[in-house]
Amino acid sequence: MRTATPTRRRPGLLRLTVLLAATSVVLSAAACSKQGAGSASPATSGAAAASIQGDITFNDANLAKLDQSIKDALAGKDLSQLNEAMVVNVAVDYWNAGKIGFTKGTGDLSVKGTFQAPANGRLDQQLSMLSALHSQNLTGLEVSAIDATAVKAPIDSYTSAGVPVLAIDSPLPPEDGAALYLGTPNYQAGQKAGEAMKAALGGKGQVVILVGSLTASNAVERIQGFEDALKGSDVKVLQKISDGMDQSKALSNAENAFQTNPGVNGIYGVYSYDGPAAGQAVQSAGKSGKIKVICDDSDPQTLDFLKKGVIQASILQQPYQQGYTGAYLLAALKVLGKDATMAMVKPYLESDGTTLSSGVGVVTQANLADYQSMLAKLGISG
Repeated sequence: MRTATPTRRRPGLLRLTVLLAATSVVLSAAACSKQGAGSASPATSGAAAASIQGDITFNDANLAKLDQSIKDALAGKDLSQLNEAMVVNVAVDYWNAGKIGFTKGTGDLSVKGTFQAPANGRLDQQLSMLSALHSQNLTGLEVSAIDATAVKAPIDSYTSAGVPVLAIDSPLPPEDGAALYLGTPNYQAGQKAGEAMKAALGGKGQVVILVGSLTASNAVERIQGFEDALKGSDVKVLQKISDGMDQSKALSNAENAFQTNPGVNGIYGVYSYDGPAAGQAVQSAGKSGKIKVICDDSDPQTLDFLKKGVIQASILQQPYQQGYTGAYLLAALKVLGKDATMAMVKPYLESDGTTLSSGVGVVTQANLADYQSMLAKLGISG
């Protein structure tokens, strides 16, 4: 577990360390109590859902160590001129946690920070934001790109001006020039979703995938991981349906998915709003518990559907840490330089040598209360 740091220096992370330690004990006990259960109440998804393994430890312990290393290395350095920005791909509840983390990180470092999100997930809006911010003397940018190809030119303009860029949430290809990817190992997240779906369906069924984009790298990796996890089972993917990051279309896609394919008994929602869309469609059709829903992220509506048994499990990211640790990394990259920063980061990289994982979690009915308590400690509603 995480090495505790003095409360005076890291109060938020220390409280989270204690909470996670307690949560691990609670989850272990919950898992033991559910073994051998024969049935569940109608509000739950039945015995199959009980076999979905919950986990909300993420990669917080390693990121706390890295944050402290960076903070120690920056001690005594002049940070007064630092001006960082976090630009994400769409203004949805998912990114509230990222904004809170980024605000906390820049605040702890006493540096200026700006958070921006395109209201409707439109590429032209994101490109406009990146262009406008470039004229505001930024010293660091973390970005969740809507389109990796489209942001290459803006990122080039930042890096050529000596402004380090950090990719978050969705990786960027090396040629785009980002110093590092901090976020979810998306293939692993997809695998966990696939394993959860197999458990929920008892290893047999027909599934439709709802997604905001079929070309975004994070979505592609998640779907690949999901499909690979299903190999060797009798769970088959019938369709992959894009909503073009349109939440209203996500709902109609979900409704049409099982209306046009009566054999569908599983839905995987990849984008943060796809889970609630699937949950609403399933509940309205009176098919709660009959059509299993596995989704990503922890929008309040997702957690409410999870509590009611409409959604069986959600695969979690840690946008809070993407914002918080991202602020530290941008400061280090600018003040200490890339080589020194990457030397500190290297021990915590994934096997690919380019991903700094913010972790992957799985929330079910069994650990929902513990997860919500963790969010509350961070000042995040859920």
